[in-house]
Amino acid sequence: MEPPNLYPVKLYVYDLSKGLARRLSPIMLGKQLEGIWHTSIVVHKDEFFFGSGGISSCPPGGTLLGPPDSVVDVGSTEVTEEIFLEYLSSLGESLFRGEAYNLFEHNCNTFSNEVAQFLTGRKIPSYITDLPSEVLSTPFGQALRPLLDSIQIQPPGGNTVGRPNGQS
Repeated sequence: MEPPNLYPVKLYVYDLSKGLARRLSPIMLGKQLEGIWHTSIVVHKDEFFFGSGGISSCPPGGTLLGPPDSVVDVGSTEVTEEIFLEYLSSLGESLFRGEAYNLFEHNCNTFSNEVAQFLTGRKIPSYITDLPSEVLSTPFGQALRPLLDSIQIQPPGGNTVGRPNGQS
């Protein structure tokens, strides 16, 4: 019996604030934030992420965000590309439809965490998944919530997964 193929799984981490959160959060929130995190999963030679347009993919580092600020080795998986794409298609029709996107409660990091657990059994780092509650635990975060709830983020440069040629 042949040993199964193992495929590396990486978490790409981008700071959407480009360093501003680190500098301004103590003044605005009264606590230190290191960044405003957008994440994606890189596996089978593509980068997969979730935004207000649903699940998308691109070559690694291929969105307008450019290269990630950091890369976390999540582990490896035996899940083949074919099975993974079927799984993503199913997620895109259920839990991760574009209209399900919510900046605080159902975002790119929720998606990355779900996919990382499916592929490797491991969660993404808590400093990323805890960010919304960190912001909302401050008076300024609570005051901004109505505005922030209306924000839809979809990093440009990807193709929608599960739809031919990236068509919506």
